[in-house]
Amino acid sequence: MCLIAFAWRADADFPLVVVANRDEYLDRPAMPAHWWQDAPDLLAGRDLEAGGTWMGVTRSGRFAALTNYRDPSRRHTNAPSRGALVRRALEADADTLATLRSVAADSVHYAGFNLLVSDGDTMGIHESTTGSVRLLGPGVYGLSNHLLDTPWPKLTRARSLLAECLPRVPSDAAVLALLRDRTVAADEDLPRTGVSLEWERLLSPTFIQAPGYGTRCSSLVTMDREGRAQLSEWTWDAAGELRGQVRHDFRRAR
Repeated sequence: MCLIAFAWRADADFPLVVVANRDEYLDRPAMPAHWWQDAPDLLAGRDLEAGGTWMGVTRSGRFAALTNYRDPSRRHTNAPSRGALVRRALEADADTLATLRSVAADSVHYAGFNLLVSDGDTMGIHESTTGSVRLLGPGVYGLSNHLLDTPWPKLTRARSLLAECLPRVPSDAAVLALLRDRTVAADEDLPRTGVSLEWERLLSPTFIQAPGYGTRCSSLVTMDREGRAQLSEWTWDAAGELRGQVRHDFRRAR
């Protein structure tokens, strides 16, 4: 993922609400969210180039999502795919903190990333560029291609809009209005991540359309206190038009 806004235990009825965009090269093949044949308890999209995923949930109520850390100076040649870390976190038997610590022990081998993990009872994050591993308290958070809650314009806007939707779960229309925002940040508000000014502008909207690169899918994940879970996903074509939509509803297994 490249933009995630999420509410963790900010509402008593819905312990977890996530809205997210996946930005990727347009020619990189992927499958929409589905129950994996080789991992029947795992619901996620799938990168068909490396085999991993960017975000997913399990029947037991685990959640994991990963964003890349944007810094061209930290290039890591021949590094393994970071998408494998999401599957590893989803299939782990350990609690949130132990899972994150296990991933952190190996994260030096990967290009920079941030990994969110929840075992259904706790939520935490590992930021590979700082080595930080920590649990998160109740609240509304945002994560893009830097550290948690770095105040990039699109992240601040997405987090605020999600907070405004609570305590109700945002409708599909509200989710799409949030995630399809094409507002380009003013130059003085742009982050400086080591790419050109032109690319900082192209990457600054919530919904990205750039040469050969853009927002490939948008997602909504909810889990309520009764154990009901939902993952909705909208897939976009190169022109930014709807190509497909899936919705999966299931009950968390204990």
